[in-house]
Amino acid sequence: MLRLVLGDQLDPQHSWFREVRADVVYLLMEVRSETDYVRHHAQKVLAIFAAMRAFAAHLQAAGHRVRHVAIDDASNRQDIPANLDALVLHYGASEVQYQSPDEWRLDRALTEWAAQARERALTVTPVETEHFLTARDDCQRLFGDSRQWLMERFYREQRRKHRVLLDAEGKPEGGQWNFDADNRKPWKGKPPAPADTRPIHDHRALWQTIEAAGVQTMGEPQAQAFRWPLDRSEALTQLDHFITHALPHFGDYQDALTSRSDFLFHSLLSFGLNTKMLRPREVIGRAEEAWRAGDAPLHAVEGFIRQILGWREYVRGFYWAHMPGYTEVNALGHERPLPAWFWTGQTKMACLARAIGQSLETAYAHHIQRLMVIGNFALLAGLQPEALHRWYLGIYIDAFEWVEAPNTLGMSQFADGGRLSTKPYVSSAAYLDRMGDHCAGCAYDKKARVGERACPFNALYWDFFDRQRGRLAGNHRLGMVYRQLDRFSPADLQALREQAQATLARIDQL
Repeated sequence: MLRLVLGDQLDPQHSWFREVRADVVYLLMEVRSETDYVRHHAQKVLAIFAAMRAFAAHLQAAGHRVRHVAIDDASNRQDIPANLDALVLHYGASEVQYQSPDEWRLDRALTEWAAQARERALTVTPVETEHFLTARDDCQRLFGDSRQWLMERFYREQRRKHRVLLDAEGKPEGGQWNFDADNRKPWKGKPPAPADTRPIHDHRALWQTIEAAGVQTMGEPQAQAFRWPLDRSEALTQLDHFITHALPHFGDYQDALTSRSDFLFHSLLSFGLNTKMLRPREVIGRAEEAWRAGDAPLHAVEGFIRQILGWREYVRGFYWAHMPGYTEVNALGHERPLPAWFWTGQTKMACLARAIGQSLETAYAHHIQRLMVIGNFALLAGLQPEALHRWYLGIYIDAFEWVEAPNTLGMSQFADGGRLSTKPYVSSAAYLDRMGDHCAGCAYDKKARVGERACPFNALYWDFFDRQRGRLAGNHRLGMVYRQLDRFSPADLQALREQAQATLARIDQL
């Protein structure tokens, strides 16, 4: 029997591995079909390949039979189904099992391959990854045919189901379900951000192999000093570090923007979680234990748990309910290409230069950088949502389509017309200045709406709501915005429109 392990299924605690069987061969494959479907960050390719190799070595050390197909193997067909066909013949296998993929693209490919293989009398069985706290269709069953789903309802259901942060009577600890209002402070430099204690790996040899294979990437590989976890042990160490040093302050500053720290108090656990080195239940449990022990405040712990038990599980259910086709949504009709500086970070807008530059350097940016800096500009400027989706999917080390597509297309770009988010998440420079420190050193004037030095966010903000009035004016959450817009004189509104058009005409030079 052959058992396929994908690059985001590196969970040594899976029930498959409890028993060593001489008749089972575990398959791991580095293939161009996975490196090439979008242009990925160099560190993302490095991390997944290195982690797969570490996982293969772990299984072999435990006594399991393993076939690791390297990117430069002469026998590598560079495609998972094609490699499966060859390996079935090579081993004379009569049965193949695979853990269900989390991306619709791979799920379809393996489902189609399985159907063809069964015609050849091969037994093919998908099994659960045993990772998530919900099933693919739990969201669909909860919300039924409702056009708009509400994460808060789902989150409360999960808190009750899994008995998380509940008192003895089953009520939410602290008397409320959501402490988001307490988690919006700007960071002024104190308390100091924790040190980056992640391990340092030298993967220059692997990077040379990846380059020699012709894989096209973006961003800095940093192969000589690679910082991302490559196995469960390293991911657990990162979890320990977060719980001890960052979680106590995570809540206060989770929405803060700063040029002085790449990571602030964010956990950096998403890569370990999304490759299944860590399980969400244990991460949630550790955070709750920290609160009960008095080591972290409730608003920080609840905010962190909401990201995992609430949002992470929710967007996965949303993704499976809306695929295929969701990655092509474009409800606002945006078609502008991505500016060239999305690939270089070379822009005079300080907040965007920082967010994109950091993304290219580290393969990471926290959720406010992704949503309220990069995504905010992209929506205001009318960038093509599918192109932006492919950029997000490629550049971030934790980006897999099940979690990235709803966040980008729904939450960030409102490209689904409001199926995921109740309103577009956009702002002018005022919010960026309130939550961050970029504006002080920026080439643009955060207060100016028109003129050569006017911050591009300002005119684009009002122009966005002006040109999308027909689609958005009826949204009850935007009533105040349109009342403000209606107070502009015709001359002022025309000046804003002209400023926005001039800004977009030179978007590559901003």
